[in-house]
Amino acid sequence: MKLIQSFSVDHTRIVPGIFTSRVDHLGKNSVTTYDIRLKRPNREPVIDVLAMHSLEHIIATYLRNDPDWKEEVIYWGPMGCLTGFYLILKGDRSSNELYDLILKAFSSVKNVKEVPGTTPQNCGNYRMHNLEMAKWYADEFVTYLKSNADNADIFQYPKAERLVTKDGQDFYDS
Repeated sequence: MKLIQSFSVDHTRIVPGIFTSRVDHLGKNSVTTYDIRLKRPNREPVIDVLAMHSLEHIIATYLRNDPDWKEEVIYWGPMGCLTGFYLILKGDRSSNELYDLILKAFSSVKNVKEVPGTTPQNCGNYRMHNLEMAKWYADEFVTYLKSNADNADIFQYPKAERLVTKDGQDFYDS
């Protein structure tokens, strides 16, 4: 089976940042998946599950209400590895072009008084939230983004290098 694109990223070298994960061309239109990475995979603790859920609700609400972006947003949700989020937008923009949006979205978390959509009618696990921890992670990411705004590494995936055998198979060193 062919390795999917997101598994070709070198997770031993990726840093927190805003990355273009993939671009899908659908006729005349494009849809882009972005990797909004808050944690270094396999090197630092993942985001607390309750805080991750709260950040999902807060940032999704922010993005879908932003007057300049709401019509472009298709999806915002957590990565299974709990190191970041996926954002899917209409169009094909560079990851650098999302810097201000992501910075504003995470900066807005500090002003949130309660996590939106946390009733039994609105959420499948409405008790699984931690607003204070969500604020802590958001502030940590905002501080990181601001201090690394000129660092190209926060916008460019480190690709894993794979040897390919003569018959076209990927070779993975153990």
